[in-house]
Amino acid sequence: MQVTRVLHTVDAGVAHLTLNRPEALNALTPDQRDLLVELLAGASADPDVRAVVLTGTGRGFCAGADLRGGAAGGERVAGDVARMIRTGAQRLIAAVLDCEKPVIAAVNGTAAGLGAHLALACDLVLAAESAKFIEVFVRRGLVPDGGGAYLLPRLVGPRRAKELMFFGDALSAADAERIGLVNRVVPDAELDKTAREWAARLAAGPTRALALTKQLVNASLDGDRTAAFAAEAAAQEINMTTADAREGVRSFVERRSPEYRGR
Repeated sequence: MQVTRVLHTVDAGVAHLTLNRPEALNALTPDQRDLLVELLAGASADPDVRAVVLTGTGRGFCAGADLRGGAAGGERVAGDVARMIRTGAQRLIAAVLDCEKPVIAAVNGTAAGLGAHLALACDLVLAAESAKFIEVFVRRGLVPDGGGAYLLPRLVGPRRAKELMFFGDALSAADAERIGLVNRVVPDAELDKTAREWAARLAAGPTRALALTKQLVNASLDGDRTAAFAAEAAAQEINMTTADAREGVRSFVERRSPEYRGR
């Protein structure tokens, strides 16, 4: 029954993934998490999907992992925790980072713990004015999971990342925008409209070029200049075989707007 708590529609080239457990601020169950991974992989492979929007219903974007199932208790065997993290939270964040289509997070409310990292793994982040971001782990005596210690320093630097993770204070949408965690803050009533507008622009773009650009940017902070330049050259080589690249050059020469088909 839990797997039905992720709403999934595709409209005009955009896959809309909506967490739908408003009574729990969209805290993720293992079934929901696995379904999100599956849907993101499907969007990545589907040529008719050219952008993804991830959001939630109610007052919360995602309150993190649902711990009410007893995940924090009981006797453990050595290796259990690491295995659970690898196949759970880390697998979900990797699915967002590795999706070959641009992913927009439309953060409609509280994004806490894994929920915050789920939003921050997206390529673009829109936040409603009422949204909050909380590194809640320290409040529970836990170490951040879901790639938080990987994502946050790359977005805001190590000192700011430590401040957020050490204190666990709620960060307003306005402050999240100020320090570079989100792209734009909009009135609550305009969040869906803005997300749809941004997704429509991405869906009309050169899909393979966007995928390769995403790959280059995501890898840019993990390697040296030589590796980055080699990856850039390889991406250019791959992209120049696409119909969209040829259309982009042709439309420039012919002085008209390009019509990209995602191919």
